[in-house]
Amino acid sequence: MTSKKYFVSIALLCLCFFSSASATEANSVPPSTGLLQIFMGLVAVLALMAVAAWLLKKIGPVGNGNIVPVKVVGGVSLGNRERVMVIEVAGQWIVVGVTASNINTLTTLQKPENSDQLIPSTIPENQFSMWLKRTIDKRNQVQ
Repeated sequence: MTSKKYFVSIALLCLCFFSSASATEANSVPPSTGLLQIFMGLVAVLALMAVAAWLLKKIGPVGNGNIVPVKVVGGVSLGNRERVMVIEVAGQWIVVGVTASNINTLTTLQKPENSDQLIPSTIPENQFSMWLKRTIDKRNQVQ
C-alpha cells in the first residue's frame, strides 16, 4: 500500500474507535480503553507528522529567488583564527581576510581564464600512495 492508503486506513480506524468509545457509557468502559485511546491518539499524531514530513520532502525547500552563486576557491590559515580566502562571485575573485570577529575585503581580481591550473589541490592525489610505498620499503629493508 502507498502512504496515502496507510494514512486513510489509520484515519478511518481512529474515527471508528473514537466514535464507538464515545457512544458507550462512562461506567461500563474498562480501564484499558483509556490507555488504548491514548495509544491511538499517539499513533494518529505520529501519522500526521509522517505525512507532513513526506509532503515537505515532496515539495522541497522554497527558494528565495535571489540566490548568488558563491564558491570558495581556496584559503590559507595565518593563525588559529585568521585566514586569507579567495572567493569567486559572478566571475570575479574576491580576496578576503577572515578573523574571529570580522571579514575584510583585501582586493578584487578578475577570474583568470585557466583558473583550474592556477590553484593546485591541497592534497596531491598520489601523496598518500607515495608515503605508503616509502613506509613499506623502509619496513622491508629493516627485516
